[in-house]
Amino acid sequence: MTSATAGGVTPTPPAGRTRKSVTGTRRTVAVLFLLPALVLLGALVVYPIGYSLIRSFFNQTGDGFAGVDNYKALFTDDGIRTALKNNVIWVVFAPTISTALGLVFAVLTERIRWGTAFKLVIFMPMAISMLAAGIIFRLVYDQDPEKGVANAVWVGVHDTFAESSAFPKAHPGRESPLQADNGGFLTKQTVRAGEPVTLPLVGVAPDQLPGNAKKAVAATSEPGKVTGTAWQDFTRGKGVGKLNGVDGSEVGYAGMKVEAVKDGKVVDSTKVRDDGTFTLSDKADGARLRLPAGNFREPYNGVNWLGPSLVTPAVIGSYVWMWAGFAMVLIAAGLASVPRELMEAARVDGASEWQVFRRVTVPLLAPVLAVVAVTLMINVLKVFDLVFIIPPGSSQDDANVLALELYRKGFAEDQPGVASAIAVFLLLLVIPVMLFNVRRLRREVRR
Repeated sequence: MTSATAGGVTPTPPAGRTRKSVTGTRRTVAVLFLLPALVLLGALVVYPIGYSLIRSFFNQTGDGFAGVDNYKALFTDDGIRTALKNNVIWVVFAPTISTALGLVFAVLTERIRWGTAFKLVIFMPMAISMLAAGIIFRLVYDQDPEKGVANAVWVGVHDTFAESSAFPKAHPGRESPLQADNGGFLTKQTVRAGEPVTLPLVGVAPDQLPGNAKKAVAATSEPGKVTGTAWQDFTRGKGVGKLNGVDGSEVGYAGMKVEAVKDGKVVDSTKVRDDGTFTLSDKADGARLRLPAGNFREPYNGVNWLGPSLVTPAVIGSYVWMWAGFAMVLIAAGLASVPRELMEAARVDGASEWQVFRRVTVPLLAPVLAVVAVTLMINVLKVFDLVFIIPPGSSQDDANVLALELYRKGFAEDQPGVASAIAVFLLLLVIPVMLFNVRRLRREVRR
Protein backbone atom coordinates (compact mmCIF):
# COMPACT_ATOMS: atom_id res chain seq x y z
CA MET A 1 0.00 0.00 0.00
CA THR A 2 1.05 3.54 -0.63
CA SER A 3 0.08 6.97 0.55
CA ALA A 4 0.49 10.27 -1.25
CA THR A 5 2.68 12.99 0.20
CA ALA A 6 3.88 16.35 -0.99
CA GLY A 7 7.12 14.84 -2.16
CA GLY A 8 5.76 11.72 -3.75
CA VAL A 9 4.48 8.33 -2.69
CA THR A 10 5.30 6.83 0.73
CA PRO A 11 4.78 3.10 1.31
CA THR A 12 2.36 2.16 4.10
CA PRO A 13 3.34 -0.80 6.32
CA PRO A 14 1.11 -3.85 5.94
CA ALA A 15 -1.66 -4.29 8.51
CA GLY A 16 -0.72 -6.37 11.54
CA ARG A 17 2.97 -5.56 11.44
CA THR A 18 4.65 -3.62 14.30
CA ARG A 19 5.63 -0.17 13.22
CA LYS A 20 9.29 0.74 13.69
CA SER A 21 10.49 3.87 15.44
CA VAL A 22 12.24 6.71 13.65
CA THR A 23 15.62 5.12 14.39
CA GLY A 24 14.46 1.77 13.06
CA THR A 25 14.25 0.05 16.46
CA ARG A 26 11.23 -2.09 17.25
CA ARG A 27 9.33 -1.44 20.47
CA THR A 28 10.09 -4.92 21.74
CA VAL A 29 13.82 -4.39 21.35
CA ALA A 30 13.55 -1.01 23.07
CA VAL A 31 11.71 -2.54 26.01
CA LEU A 32 14.33 -5.27 26.32
CA PHE A 33 17.09 -2.69 26.45
CA LEU A 34 15.18 -0.65 29.03
CA LEU A 35 14.27 -3.65 31.16
CA PRO A 36 17.53 -3.81 33.23
CA ALA A 37 17.24 -0.12 34.04
CA LEU A 38 13.55 -0.53 34.94
CA VAL A 39 14.39 -3.47 37.23
CA LEU A 40 17.09 -1.46 38.99
CA LEU A 41 14.77 1.53 39.24
CA GLY A 42 12.10 -0.61 40.81
CA ALA A 43 14.49 -2.35 43.21
CA LEU A 44 16.39 0.74 44.31
CA VAL A 45 13.69 3.44 44.14
CA VAL A 46 10.11 2.19 43.87
CA TYR A 47 10.39 -0.68 46.35
CA PRO A 48 12.16 1.35 49.12
CA ILE A 49 9.60 4.15 48.77
CA GLY A 50 6.68 1.72 48.94
CA TYR A 51 8.17 -0.19 51.87
CA SER A 52 8.91 3.04 53.81
CA LEU A 53 5.35 4.23 53.23
CA ILE A 54 3.90 0.98 54.55
CA ARG A 55 6.36 0.75 57.46
CA SER A 56 5.49 4.29 58.57
CA PHE A 57 2.06 3.05 59.65
CA PHE A 58 3.40 0.32 61.94
CA ASN A 59 4.81 0.40 65.46
CA GLN A 60 8.42 0.00 66.56
CA THR A 61 8.49 -3.80 66.20
CA GLY A 62 6.54 -3.80 62.95
CA ASP A 63 3.94 -6.23 64.29
CA GLY A 64 1.18 -3.79 65.23
CA PHE A 65 -0.61 -1.15 63.17
CA ALA A 66 0.11 2.32 64.58
CA GLY A 67 -2.04 4.41 62.25
CA VAL A 68 -0.86 8.00 62.04
CA ASP A 69 0.92 7.96 65.41
CA ASN A 70 4.33 8.04 63.74
CA TYR A 71 3.29 11.09 61.73
CA LYS A 72 2.00 12.79 64.87
CA ALA A 73 5.51 12.41 66.31
CA LEU A 74 6.78 14.69 63.54
CA PHE A 75 5.08 17.61 65.26
CA THR A 76 5.28 16.54 68.91
CA ASP A 77 8.82 15.18 69.30
CA ASP A 78 11.23 17.95 70.39
CA GLY A 79 14.11 16.63 68.32
CA ILE A 80 12.03 16.44 65.14
CA ARG A 81 10.55 19.91 65.71
CA THR A 82 14.07 21.33 66.07
CA ALA A 83 15.04 19.54 62.87
CA LEU A 84 12.01 21.01 61.06
CA LYS A 85 12.89 24.52 62.24
CA ASN A 86 16.50 24.13 61.13
CA ASN A 87 15.41 22.73 57.76
CA VAL A 88 13.34 25.85 57.18
CA ILE A 89 16.40 27.98 57.97
CA TRP A 90 18.48 25.87 55.59
CA VAL A 91 15.95 26.09 52.75
CA VAL A 92 15.59 29.86 53.10
CA PHE A 93 19.21 30.91 53.51
CA ALA A 94 21.56 28.29 52.03
CA PRO A 95 20.20 28.31 48.42
CA THR A 96 19.64 32.07 48.49
CA ILE A 97 23.17 32.91 49.63
CA SER A 98 24.78 30.32 47.32
CA THR A 99 22.82 31.56 44.30
CA ALA A 100 23.51 35.22 45.08
CA LEU A 101 27.24 34.57 45.46
CA GLY A 102 27.26 32.47 42.31
CA LEU A 103 25.62 35.34 40.42
CA VAL A 104 28.13 37.87 41.74
CA PHE A 105 31.09 35.62 40.94
CA ALA A 106 29.78 34.84 37.44
CA VAL A 107 29.32 38.52 36.59
CA LEU A 108 32.61 39.68 38.07
CA THR A 109 34.74 36.93 36.53
CA GLU A 110 33.72 38.18 33.09
CA ARG A 111 35.49 41.45 33.82
CA ILE A 112 38.88 40.25 35.04
CA ARG A 113 41.81 38.86 33.11
CA TRP A 114 42.20 35.73 35.21
CA GLY A 115 38.49 34.94 35.24
CA THR A 116 38.94 31.28 34.29
CA ALA A 117 41.48 30.69 37.05
CA PHE A 118 39.21 32.44 39.52
CA LYS A 119 36.29 30.22 38.49
CA LEU A 120 38.48 27.17 38.94
CA VAL A 121 39.39 28.20 42.49
CA ILE A 122 35.76 28.92 43.40
CA PHE A 123 34.55 25.65 41.89
CA MET A 124 37.33 23.56 43.42
CA PRO A 125 35.47 22.82 46.72
CA MET A 126 32.93 20.85 44.67
CA ALA A 127 35.68 18.28 44.09
CA ILE A 128 35.84 17.67 47.85
CA SER A 129 33.45 15.20 49.44
CA MET A 130 30.99 16.33 52.10
CA LEU A 131 32.87 14.21 54.64
CA ALA A 132 36.19 15.90 53.90
CA ALA A 133 34.56 19.34 53.91
CA GLY A 134 32.99 18.58 57.30
CA ILE A 135 36.36 17.63 58.78
CA ILE A 136 37.96 20.76 57.31
CA PHE A 137 35.36 23.08 58.77
CA ARG A 138 35.36 21.29 62.11
CA LEU A 139 38.96 22.47 62.35
CA VAL A 140 38.21 25.91 60.87
CA TYR A 141 35.61 26.54 63.59
CA ASP A 142 37.76 25.20 66.45
CA GLN A 143 37.45 27.37 69.56
CA ASP A 144 41.22 27.49 70.10
CA PRO A 145 42.70 30.36 68.00
CA GLU A 146 45.88 28.33 67.69
CA LYS A 147 43.91 25.70 65.71
CA GLY A 148 40.79 27.32 64.30
CA VAL A 149 41.31 29.68 61.36
CA ALA A 150 38.03 31.52 61.97
CA ASN A 151 38.90 32.38 65.56
CA ALA A 152 42.53 33.13 64.68
CA VAL A 153 41.33 35.84 62.30
CA TRP A 154 38.63 37.04 64.69
CA VAL A 155 41.00 37.25 67.65
CA GLY A 156 43.63 39.00 65.51
CA VAL A 157 41.14 41.69 64.50
CA HIS A 158 39.85 42.03 68.08
CA ASP A 159 43.33 42.34 69.58
CA THR A 160 44.19 45.04 67.04
CA PHE A 161 41.64 47.33 68.69
CA ALA A 162 41.53 45.89 72.24
CA GLU A 163 44.79 44.34 73.37
CA SER A 164 44.45 41.42 75.76
CA SER A 165 46.18 41.39 79.13
CA ALA A 166 49.48 39.60 79.59
CA PHE A 167 48.76 38.85 83.26
CA PRO A 168 45.38 37.04 83.43
CA LYS A 169 46.53 34.60 86.12
CA ALA A 170 48.50 37.05 88.29
CA HIS A 171 47.47 37.33 91.95
CA PRO A 172 49.03 38.30 95.31
CA GLY A 173 51.16 35.73 97.09
CA ARG A 174 51.67 35.06 100.80
CA GLU A 175 51.84 38.05 103.15
CA SER A 176 51.22 40.37 100.23
CA PRO A 177 50.61 44.11 100.75
CA LEU A 178 47.76 43.80 98.22
CA GLN A 179 44.12 42.79 98.63
CA ALA A 180 41.37 41.93 96.12
CA ASP A 181 39.29 44.81 94.74
CA ASN A 182 36.58 44.29 92.05
CA GLY A 183 38.68 42.04 89.85
CA GLY A 184 41.88 43.98 90.53
CA PHE A 185 44.07 44.50 93.58
CA LEU A 186 44.48 47.42 96.01
CA THR A 187 47.21 48.17 98.56
CA LYS A 188 46.13 47.62 102.13
CA GLN A 189 47.87 50.82 103.29
CA THR A 190 48.19 54.30 101.84
CA VAL A 191 51.50 55.24 100.25
CA ARG A 192 53.80 58.19 100.88
CA ALA A 193 55.98 60.24 98.57
CA GLY A 194 59.66 59.37 98.90
CA GLU A 195 58.92 55.85 100.21
CA PRO A 196 59.29 53.13 97.53
CA VAL A 197 56.34 50.72 97.27
CA THR A 198 56.48 47.00 96.48
CA LEU A 199 53.65 45.35 94.53
CA PRO A 200 54.63 41.66 94.32
CA LEU A 201 52.45 39.23 92.37
CA VAL A 202 52.67 35.55 91.49
CA GLY A 203 50.89 33.15 89.16
CA VAL A 204 52.20 34.06 85.70
CA ALA A 205 54.23 31.37 83.96
CA PRO A 206 57.70 32.68 82.99
CA ASP A 207 57.08 31.92 79.30
CA GLN A 208 53.84 33.93 79.38
CA LEU A 209 55.43 37.18 80.54
CA PRO A 210 55.70 40.02 77.98
CA GLY A 211 58.66 39.73 75.63
CA ASN A 212 59.97 43.15 76.61
CA ALA A 213 60.02 42.35 80.33
CA LYS A 214 63.44 42.72 81.98
CA LYS A 215 64.93 41.74 85.30
CA ALA A 216 63.13 43.51 88.10
CA VAL A 217 64.86 46.40 89.86
CA ALA A 218 64.07 47.77 93.31
CA ALA A 219 62.71 51.30 92.92
CA THR A 220 64.67 54.23 94.36
CA SER A 221 63.01 57.05 96.22
CA GLU A 222 62.39 60.39 94.49
CA PRO A 223 61.48 63.53 96.43
CA GLY A 224 57.81 64.44 96.14
CA LYS A 225 57.00 61.36 94.04
CA VAL A 226 55.68 57.88 94.73
CA THR A 227 57.88 55.18 93.26
CA GLY A 228 57.62 51.41 93.37
CA THR A 229 58.10 48.06 91.69
CA ALA A 230 55.54 45.57 90.33
CA TRP A 231 57.10 42.24 89.51
CA GLN A 232 56.83 38.47 89.44
CA ASP A 233 57.83 37.46 92.97
CA PHE A 234 59.40 34.14 92.12
CA THR A 235 63.00 33.00 91.71
CA ARG A 236 63.53 30.23 89.18
CA GLY A 237 66.10 27.57 89.90
CA LYS A 238 67.06 26.04 93.19
CA GLY A 239 66.39 29.03 95.42
CA VAL A 240 63.01 30.47 96.24
CA GLY A 241 64.21 34.03 96.74
CA LYS A 242 63.14 36.52 99.34
CA LEU A 243 59.40 36.76 99.96
CA ASN A 244 57.98 40.14 98.81
CA GLY A 245 61.49 41.30 97.95
CA VAL A 246 63.01 41.98 94.55
CA ASP A 247 65.60 39.30 93.70
CA GLY A 248 68.13 39.42 90.89
CA SER A 249 66.50 36.77 88.71
CA GLU A 250 62.90 37.96 89.03
CA VAL A 251 61.15 39.80 86.16
CA GLY A 252 59.15 43.02 86.13
CA TYR A 253 55.53 43.26 84.99
CA ALA A 254 56.21 45.44 81.96
CA GLY A 255 53.21 47.48 80.83
CA MET A 256 51.00 46.82 83.86
CA LYS A 257 48.80 49.80 84.76
CA VAL A 258 49.00 51.32 88.24
CA GLU A 259 46.45 53.82 89.61
CA ALA A 260 46.51 56.07 92.68
CA VAL A 261 43.07 56.20 94.32
CA LYS A 262 41.76 58.69 96.89
CA ASP A 263 38.19 58.58 98.14
CA GLY A 264 37.26 56.22 95.30
CA LYS A 265 38.63 58.54 92.60
CA VAL A 266 41.71 58.00 90.44
CA VAL A 267 44.07 60.94 90.99
CA ASP A 268 47.01 59.65 88.97
CA SER A 269 48.02 56.64 86.89
CA THR A 270 51.03 55.24 85.06
CA LYS A 271 52.38 52.11 83.44
CA VAL A 272 55.12 49.88 84.77
CA ARG A 273 58.46 50.05 82.95
CA ASP A 274 60.19 47.02 81.47
CA ASP A 275 62.18 46.51 84.69
CA GLY A 276 59.02 46.65 86.85
CA THR A 277 59.55 50.15 88.26
CA PHE A 278 56.98 52.94 88.08
CA THR A 279 56.69 56.57 89.17
CA LEU A 280 53.61 58.58 90.21
CA SER A 281 53.38 62.32 90.80
CA ASP A 282 52.87 64.03 94.15
CA LYS A 283 49.10 63.59 93.65
CA ALA A 284 49.57 59.99 94.75
CA ASP A 285 50.85 61.01 98.17
CA GLY A 286 48.45 59.59 100.78
CA ALA A 287 46.54 57.52 98.22
CA ARG A 288 46.20 53.77 97.87
CA LEU A 289 47.63 52.12 94.78
CA ARG A 290 45.39 49.96 92.64
CA LEU A 291 46.16 47.43 89.95
CA PRO A 292 42.90 47.67 87.95
CA ALA A 293 40.98 44.64 86.69
CA GLY A 294 42.01 45.38 83.10
CA ASN A 295 45.49 44.10 83.95
CA PHE A 296 44.06 40.64 84.64
CA ARG A 297 41.47 40.30 81.92
CA GLU A 298 41.45 36.86 80.33
CA PRO A 299 42.72 36.81 76.73
CA TYR A 300 39.97 37.09 74.16
CA ASN A 301 39.33 33.58 72.88
CA GLY A 302 37.13 34.40 69.91
CA VAL A 303 33.59 33.30 69.08
CA ASN A 304 32.09 29.94 69.95
CA TRP A 305 31.15 29.18 66.35
CA LEU A 306 29.92 25.70 67.19
CA GLY A 307 27.94 26.76 70.24
CA PRO A 308 24.13 26.35 70.37
CA SER A 309 23.37 29.82 69.01
CA LEU A 310 25.75 29.87 66.00
CA VAL A 311 26.16 26.24 65.02
CA THR A 312 23.48 26.23 62.28
CA PRO A 313 24.76 29.43 60.55
CA ALA A 314 28.30 28.03 60.83
CA VAL A 315 27.35 24.77 59.10
CA ILE A 316 25.40 26.70 56.43
CA GLY A 317 28.59 28.71 55.84
CA SER A 318 30.49 25.50 55.04
CA TYR A 319 27.71 24.46 52.65
CA VAL A 320 27.86 27.81 50.84
CA TRP A 321 31.64 27.43 50.55
CA MET A 322 31.09 24.19 48.66
CA TRP A 323 28.08 25.01 46.49
CA ALA A 324 28.61 28.65 45.52
CA GLY A 325 31.00 27.39 42.82
CA PHE A 326 28.30 25.08 41.44
CA ALA A 327 25.89 28.02 41.22
CA MET A 328 28.56 30.19 39.60
CA VAL A 329 29.26 27.68 36.81
CA LEU A 330 25.59 27.27 35.88
CA ILE A 331 24.90 31.00 36.01
CA ALA A 332 28.05 31.75 33.99
CA ALA A 333 26.80 29.34 31.30
CA GLY A 334 23.48 31.19 31.24
CA LEU A 335 25.23 34.53 31.19
CA ALA A 336 27.22 33.50 28.11
CA SER A 337 23.94 33.19 26.16
CA VAL A 338 22.62 36.63 27.16
CA PRO A 339 22.53 38.99 24.14
CA ARG A 340 25.24 41.59 24.64
CA GLU A 341 23.36 44.04 22.43
CA LEU A 342 20.78 44.56 25.18
CA MET A 343 23.43 45.48 27.72
CA GLU A 344 25.21 47.80 25.31
CA ALA A 345 21.91 49.46 24.41
CA ALA A 346 21.18 50.07 28.08
CA ARG A 347 24.62 51.61 28.58
CA VAL A 348 24.17 53.82 25.52
CA ASP A 349 20.86 55.01 26.98
CA GLY A 350 22.75 56.20 30.07
CA ALA A 351 22.17 53.30 32.47
CA SER A 352 24.81 52.77 35.14
CA GLU A 353 26.47 49.39 35.61
CA TRP A 354 24.28 48.71 38.64
CA GLN A 355 21.15 49.51 36.63
CA VAL A 356 22.32 47.27 33.79
CA PHE A 357 22.91 44.48 36.27
CA ARG A 358 19.58 44.93 38.08
CA ARG A 359 17.30 45.78 35.16
CA VAL A 360 18.85 43.75 32.32
CA THR A 361 21.22 41.01 33.49
CA VAL A 362 19.20 39.64 36.40
CA PRO A 363 15.83 39.51 34.55
CA LEU A 364 17.43 37.74 31.60
CA LEU A 365 19.06 35.25 33.98
CA ALA A 366 15.87 34.70 35.99
CA PRO A 367 15.16 31.22 34.50
CA VAL A 368 18.71 30.06 35.25
CA LEU A 369 18.65 31.54 38.73
CA ALA A 370 15.37 29.75 39.44
CA VAL A 371 16.77 26.39 38.30
CA VAL A 372 19.89 26.85 40.42
CA ALA A 373 17.93 27.92 43.52
CA VAL A 374 15.43 25.05 43.20
CA THR A 375 18.20 22.50 42.64
CA LEU A 376 19.96 23.72 45.77
CA MET A 377 16.68 23.56 47.72
CA ILE A 378 16.34 19.88 46.85
CA ASN A 379 19.93 19.31 47.86
CA VAL A 380 19.49 21.21 51.13
CA LEU A 381 16.45 19.19 52.17
CA LYS A 382 18.68 16.10 52.12
CA VAL A 383 21.73 17.61 53.83
CA PHE A 384 23.23 15.19 56.34
CA ASP A 385 27.01 14.88 56.20
CA LEU A 386 27.96 18.39 57.27
CA VAL A 387 25.46 18.47 60.13
CA PHE A 388 26.64 15.06 61.32
CA ILE A 389 30.36 15.90 61.26
CA ILE A 390 30.85 19.58 62.07
CA PRO A 391 28.83 20.20 65.28
CA PRO A 392 30.31 18.68 68.45
CA GLY A 393 28.15 16.36 70.52
CA SER A 394 27.17 19.18 72.88
CA SER A 395 25.49 21.22 70.13
CA GLN A 396 24.51 18.61 67.55
CA ASP A 397 20.93 18.63 68.86
CA ASP A 398 20.76 22.37 68.15
CA ALA A 399 22.00 21.83 64.57
CA ASN A 400 19.71 18.87 63.91
CA VAL A 401 17.99 18.50 60.51
CA LEU A 402 15.45 15.99 59.19
CA ALA A 403 17.97 13.76 57.42
CA LEU A 404 20.08 13.50 60.57
CA GLU A 405 16.99 12.89 62.72
CA LEU A 406 15.94 10.13 60.32
CA TYR A 407 19.33 8.47 60.85
CA ARG A 408 19.04 8.84 64.62
CA LYS A 409 15.53 7.43 64.85
CA GLY A 410 16.27 4.56 62.50
CA PHE A 411 19.64 3.43 63.86
CA ALA A 412 20.51 5.07 67.18
CA GLU A 413 17.07 5.06 68.84
CA ASP A 414 15.63 2.00 67.05
CA GLN A 415 12.35 3.64 65.99
CA PRO A 416 11.99 2.49 62.36
CA GLY A 417 8.34 3.54 62.20
CA VAL A 418 9.12 7.17 63.03
CA ALA A 419 12.18 7.08 60.76
CA SER A 420 10.00 5.85 57.87
CA ALA A 421 7.50 8.65 58.57
CA ILE A 422 10.33 11.20 58.39
CA ALA A 423 11.50 9.67 55.09
CA VAL A 424 8.00 9.91 53.61
CA PHE A 425 7.66 13.47 54.87
CA LEU A 426 10.98 14.41 53.25
CA LEU A 427 9.81 12.84 49.99
CA LEU A 428 6.61 14.89 50.12
CA LEU A 429 8.67 18.04 50.63
CA VAL A 430 11.01 17.27 47.73
CA ILE A 431 8.39 16.23 45.14
CA PRO A 432 6.79 19.68 44.60
CA VAL A 433 10.20 21.30 44.23
CA MET A 434 11.28 18.61 41.74
CA LEU A 435 8.10 19.03 39.70
CA PHE A 436 8.63 22.79 39.59
CA ASN A 437 12.17 22.26 38.36
CA VAL A 438 11.13 19.73 35.70
CA ARG A 439 8.38 21.99 34.37
CA ARG A 440 10.71 24.94 34.15
CA LEU A 441 13.34 22.86 32.31
CA ARG A 442 10.72 21.66 29.81
CA ARG A 443 9.55 25.20 29.29
CA GLU A 444 13.10 26.31 28.54
CA VAL A 445 13.57 23.44 26.07
CA ARG A 446 10.42 24.46 24.18
CA ARG A 447 11.73 28.00 23.80
